Parts: sequence; structure tokens; C-alpha cells
Amino acid sequence: MKKEIKFSLVFRDMWQSAGKYVPRVDQLVKVAPAIIEMGCFARVETNGGGFEQVNLLFGENPNKAVRAWTKPFHEAGIQTHMLDRALNGLRMSPVPADVRKLFYKVKKAQGTDITRTFCGLNDVRNIAPSIKYAHEAGMISQCSLCITHSPIHTVEYYTDMALQLIKLGADEICIKDMAGIGRPVSLGKIVANIKAAHPDIPVQYHSHAGPGFNMASILEVCEAGCDYIDVGMEPLSWGTGHADLLSVQAMLKDAGFQVPEINMEAYMKVRALIQEFMDDFLGLYISPRNRLMNSLLIAPGLPGGMMGSLMADLETNLESINKYKAKRNLPFMTQDQLLIKLFNEVSYVWPRVGYPPLVTPFSQYVKNLAMMNVIAMEKGKERWGMIADDIWDMILGKAGKLPGQLAPEIIEKAEREGRKFFTGNPQDNYPDALDKYRKMMKENKWETGEDDEELFEYAMHPAQYEAYKSGKAKEDFLADVEKRRAEQDKTPQDDSKPKTLTVQVEGQAYRVTVAYGDIDLPASATAAIEAPAVGPGKDIPAPLEGKFFLTKNTQETPLKVGDRVKKGDLLGYIEAMKTYNAIRADFDGTVLAICVNPGDSVSEDDVLMKIG
Repeated sequence: MKKEIKFSLVFRDMWQSAGKYVPRVDQLVKVAPAIIEMGCFARVETNGGGFEQVNLLFGENPNKAVRAWTKPFHEAGIQTHMLDRALNGLRMSPVPADVRKLFYKVKKAQGTDITRTFCGLNDVRNIAPSIKYAHEAGMISQCSLCITHSPIHTVEYYTDMALQLIKLGADEICIKDMAGIGRPVSLGKIVANIKAAHPDIPVQYHSHAGPGFNMASILEVCEAGCDYIDVGMEPLSWGTGHADLLSVQAMLKDAGFQVPEINMEAYMKVRALIQEFMDDFLGLYISPRNRLMNSLLIAPGLPGGMMGSLMADLETNLESINKYKAKRNLPFMTQDQLLIKLFNEVSYVWPRVGYPPLVTPFSQYVKNLAMMNVIAMEKGKERWGMIADDIWDMILGKAGKLPGQLAPEIIEKAEREGRKFFTGNPQDNYPDALDKYRKMMKENKWETGEDDEELFEYAMHPAQYEAYKSGKAKEDFLADVEKRRAEQDKTPQDDSKPKTLTVQVEGQAYRVTVAYGDIDLPASATAAIEAPAVGPGKDIPAPLEGKFFLTKNTQETPLKVGDRVKKGDLLGYIEAMKTYNAIRADFDGTVLAICVNPGDSVSEDDVLMKIG
């Protein structure tokens, strides 16, 4: 009989690889006893990544959610683990050192045992502080190798990285095959090399099913000495998710490994509850395509965790492109056409921005760059026209050292715009901030919470936390759910009902009613049409769809009416596809009006403000 292989259920990632959200805390607490009853899991992934932002979007307190969700597993002797983005903590952008340190203290107090830390650039300098903070908090530090496939990401590259992390004090190594594009034989060699040097260091393998390699990869890494395998389960396994527990167990048992037995009655309970949660509202955010495996994913190498949200992003971007085409009587693009163009553009962009491993946030950055390029080129513009500030930070080295070399066209663009490259320690770019947030909470009369967990939440996710505290997050979330339910229930007859639209004619805005066929309209609707006053000044239109913000953090001062701006000054941001895209002034002037509220959803070409 071969060695024992233990299983970890990646419950958080199962949901976020399929769609946008994870279950609410009441649903999590409901399913936990049945997961425990299955009797086959040594570990469960309970939080991390986008988990807490999702709770904030629900209008829920994420700290209470983590405490309630981890508690039953601890009582059952099952370890809990979470995803930590190193320099970025739990978000898409870098985090000050004092916030990162508090992060570990809070999560340990809330019941998380293991932090799975990864740097999206595989820069060991970004991971090193997390090892120290985890140990100081009494947590297990599991450090990740972000697997991708390129000329520079070799077996030797990953072996050397693992040995560096272990020397720095990593307790465990995770082979994080986030796109499932790791080649099975190569992954086996990496694990074998780690085990040859450090036989007592546990190794855990995490992979996604999408491109079709991962069952072979699981067998290879187990043969090489892997200790834990991440699995998913129906109805959220396969596709952009993970290999299914039942298949993995059967395969490994046949290969002679010791694997835990599964209580199938409990399995069916969990399966039914997952479906119940999907039927409640979570299924509204899960594209049916995400259940499919697709070998087209091999070339772009995009991770399963991102593919869940990608399909939702495609709908918005496709609509934007087709609006442009409609105005010019051009043939519409289909979603499949856009997807292929996007994948081809990812393959073009990725080597030119230095081969960052395609994992959060850099997978989103590469994908967003590719998407912006596709949109621009479909609208007759050139590549690289819109690069978000966070993406520039990656390019310039502020987030860590890129594995590869930048293309000359990117270097030339940076120099042309006066941007400076950075070669120092990335953490030095982000000074401590807890004192500032503590002061702001006191001014708002907000409690810092048990173990300072509310202070941590505010410092980690300032904009989302403020929306949660104001009630706007819950209001927006419930409205979005109702909108999606209405779309789901819509009949063909609904499309023929009159609709009120706003159109512009020679710069003048009009509200018009559009109908199909012969219908009776009220006299007011057939009158000369309402022409609201648009006021003086020049419009600043939204360059893309997303949410409008005047600032992206508390270090920035929001513009207000009456402020003077110069060409190139920052006006605000559009948050789209998880990045903040800066809106800058094209001319000097005075802010005459700010036409939308921070946090409002805007469409492309909506007027954000007027400057004269």
C-alpha cells in the first residue's frame, strides 16, 4: 500500500471559480455539518481571496461570517485554510505592512489555521513577511508556487523558488496550478525535487479542471510524494472549477494510495444544499459555460478562479462594442468571437509585459489589458490606450520583479509618459496606515471590533467597507439580484414593450419612448420630447462601463465642484473588471458639476462631470 493522501475541500474557491459570489453566512453555517459528516476532509478552505469583499457586497459583516463558518470545523478537528495574496493581502492592490500584520492576528483569532500565501509575480520578497506574520500569530505558513507555462517558468525555476521559501521558514508548499495548465510530468518533477530536499515538508496540490490536464497531474504529483489534494464536488466540480472528489478518490484508490472513505449519504446532502444555494440566488451569477472544460484555455492560461467572473465581464464588454457598431451600422460581434479575440490578445500581451504568472491580480491585469486593447481596436483605436494605475505599478516594478523582460513598446510608452521604474522592495512603496484608519473610525463613531477585526476590515477594503456601513452595498446587491431575476423570467413579449431611452442629438440630451409595432402612447410621449437642461461646460464621458469613484483610497482627496484642474489631472476612476481605471482631464478648467455619485454604476459615454 502506498502513502496516505489527504483531501481538502476548496469550498470558497469552488464558488468563486464558478461565478461571482459565495454563499451567505446563514448558508455556510447550514452546509458545514454535512461537510463534516462526509468524513473525508482533513482540511476545508473557508475564506480568503474575494471572500470578505463578497460579504461586504452582501451587506454582511465578513468577520462574523468567518468566525461562524470556521467554528464547526475546529470542533470537528478539521483544519481551515485561507488564501492570502502576500503584498496584496485580501485585495487586488498592495497593502501596508501594519495592515498585513494585523491581518494574521485577526484571522488566527477568528479560527483560520493555515494561510496559503502566494505572490502573483512569484517574488519571494513579497512572501517573506507573510511567513513571519503567520508564525507570530501562531498559524501554519503554506507558501505557493504559482504555476504557469512559459519559456522561463521551468522545473528548475519552481524548484529553486520552493527551496528559497523553505529556507525562509515556510512550513508547507502549495503547488498552485491556478489555471490547470501545469504539465503533469513537469509538476511531478517539481514535487519530487522538493521532497528529495525536504521529505518532511508537506506539499499540497491545487489545480483547476478547465484545460483537461488536472486528473493526470494529480496522479503524477501523488506518485512524486504529494500529501494533500484540493478537490471540488458536484454541482461545482469540473469546468472552471476543480476535479471532483469522487473521481479523484477512485483514481487514487486504484493506484494503491491510502485515501479516506466518503459518507455518500452526507455527500448527497452537501450536493443538494449547493444546488439549493444556486437556486436561491447564486446561480444568477454562474454562466453555464463555466461548467464546461475547454482546451482553448491552454493557450491563454487564464486561471479557473478568474474565468467565473470573465464570462460576466464579457457580456458587459460585448454590449459596449456592439453599441459602437450599432451607431455605425457595422455587423455585431458574438460572444464567441469576442472570446477568441480576447484569448488571442492575451497571448500577444502576456510576453510583452514580462510573463507575470497568470494569477490574481496579475491574471486580471493581463486580461484587462487584452480586453481594453480588443475594445480599442474594435473601435478603430490603437493598443495600450488605457492602462490602469495598478497595472502600471506591475509594469514599473512597484508590485515586484517581473519574471521576464518588458517589450520595447511598453518601455517607450512608460518613458514617454514620464513614468519611473522601481527596483527596490515593493513593500516600501506602501507606508503604514492603521493609525489613520483608527482615527477615521473614531471620527465616524465606528467600533474597531473584537481583536481589532473591524479596523482591519476598513483598512483592507476601505471603499467596500464604507458602502457596507452606509447600507448602500446591501441595497445595490438586492437590486442587482432582482434585476437578474427579472431578466431570467423575461418573456419574448417583454422585448416589445415601450422603453424610455436617453439619446443625444448634436450634443443635446433627449428622453424618448421607443416601441415596436402599433401601440397607443400617451399624448405626453408623442409630444416634442423632453429636453432636460444640460448646463454649461464640457462633458467628461465615462470611457467604459463600471462603477464610478472619485478616489480609490483615503490617501486621495476627492474633487469637488469649484476645483480647478489642469490637463492630465486625476478626475476619478471607473472600477471595472476588478481594477480602477483612472479618468484624467484632457484640458484645463473648473469643475462645474459632478453628475454621478461615488459607487454608482455607469455606462460607456455617461457624463461623469462637467468642466468649463
